[in-house]
Amino acid sequence: MAKTSLLRPLAVAAAGAVLMATGAAHAAAADRGAADAPASDLTGVRAALQATTAAGAPGAFAVIRDHGGKEESRSVSVGLADLDGTPMNSSWRFRVGSNSKMFTAVLVMQLAQEGRIDLDKPLRDYLPAGTLPEGWAMTGRQVMEHRAGIFDHTNDLLEQAGEETTSAFEARIRSTVYDPSALVAMSVKHGVQYTPGSRYSYSNTDFVLLGLAVEHLTGQPYAEVLNERILQPLGLHKTTFVVPDQEIRGAHVTGYLTNDDRSKPLLDSTRQNGSWVWAAGAVISDAEDLDRFLGALLAGGGGGLVTDDSLRQMTAALPTPTAKVSYGLGLRRISLTCGDVYGHGGIVQGFQTQSFATPDGRRSVVVFANASNNGAVTQGLMNTLEPAFCGKKPAAAPKTRFAPSNVAPNGDAPSAVPVNQVPVVEDTRI
Repeated sequence: MAKTSLLRPLAVAAAGAVLMATGAAHAAAADRGAADAPASDLTGVRAALQATTAAGAPGAFAVIRDHGGKEESRSVSVGLADLDGTPMNSSWRFRVGSNSKMFTAVLVMQLAQEGRIDLDKPLRDYLPAGTLPEGWAMTGRQVMEHRAGIFDHTNDLLEQAGEETTSAFEARIRSTVYDPSALVAMSVKHGVQYTPGSRYSYSNTDFVLLGLAVEHLTGQPYAEVLNERILQPLGLHKTTFVVPDQEIRGAHVTGYLTNDDRSKPLLDSTRQNGSWVWAAGAVISDAEDLDRFLGALLAGGGGGLVTDDSLRQMTAALPTPTAKVSYGLGLRRISLTCGDVYGHGGIVQGFQTQSFATPDGRRSVVVFANASNNGAVTQGLMNTLEPAFCGKKPAAAPKTRFAPSNVAPNGDAPSAVPVNQVPVVEDTRI
């Protein structure tokens, strides 16, 4: 408790300064960007969202915000926020899934800046005794990069043979409360999957471990640290971490889980406690808060969250086996025809979101659909990124051009994909 009493005054004292820095972060984008971003192709965005609902999502939206020389916000919504007939509303709250990893990554980087964790030493040194076995020497950096060889515990929760996804959700996800250490123990039983650092493999357990390190090093519950270090200082009033509470408070979109048997109806999965993904995926937020968070993060030292050096480390993304997609320290980089964007995606039962921004923070895009367990819905959302960030392509542009493959360190080459299409990323289940 001594650590708690020390941290709280620091957080309160810093709150005003960080709020000022957050406002300045977007204003500074005009000085950091060489030219205005291309005009968004809202017709193309709407077409991609309509394809998303045609694929099975009740509704979808995109929120595009420009900062810097001129402040502008555009929103495109299609379909329904719930199956009772309520139109989709882009200002409502939703479960952000693995976008939560960006928040956890920021907390870890802050502790690294304070000298409380060395990312290049074994993470087990910063965890409660016995969390990871003796000899598990993967570093904090390898864990943040998903290159640690740690089995993803959600595979055990979601993919047991002979059970439909909806059955697994009701049996093990919606109401079952898991201790984070139990999720790690579930993963550890599978052993180290490969030599740490030798390849990339997305694992939710990686960020459960990082959340446990945050708790161990601060002496506070994860939700409290998140609130004091990020949510309060940035004024993210619609962002919460309420595990194990199942409710989404206030106006929110209803999420629906697609049954493996597509002849069966969608299942309302809005109420769930989130403990099964914890620090890897249980944050609740809205598009406006995600924009503010990304703006502050990508401003580095000017945004009040992390230093310029920490941001350089987070954005130093390495290739993955998915074409156009690289991964840094809790940040995903996607290569579009007009340049790279940084952020994360998130899919949690009933909800999926892609939240990205240009490196200079001049434009952010948050796209959302209220259905999961449907790859076509995910692809529809990914297809909004090109028109949202890069605008309309010239009519004469060749349609058969393909993006070159980026080769991962383990030698895996991603398949070539059309230059104007972003492939579905590897965390499509969660």
